[in-house]
Amino acid sequence: MSASNKGRPTADHPEFDPMHVVKGIVRRGLQPVPNKELISLRIDQDVLEWFKAQGPGYQTRINSVLRAFRDASSA
Repeated sequence: MSASNKGRPTADHPEFDPMHVVKGIVRRGLQPVPNKELISLRIDQDVLEWFKAQGPGYQTRINSVLRAFRDASSA
């Protein structure tokens, strides 16, 4: 690979897709997804807009962030 191609997607190394990583984190290796509970939650508008701007699945990403905070807090 030449220096000019460094960092560019190829057939062997396609462009990085963060959604692939997020789905892996959320599903934790295809373990059963825990039951969800419908709630009403007030979130600052700018924070919600940022999550929505990341694309479909923003509620799942918010849940993942909350879970990571919980896990880090209990350590």
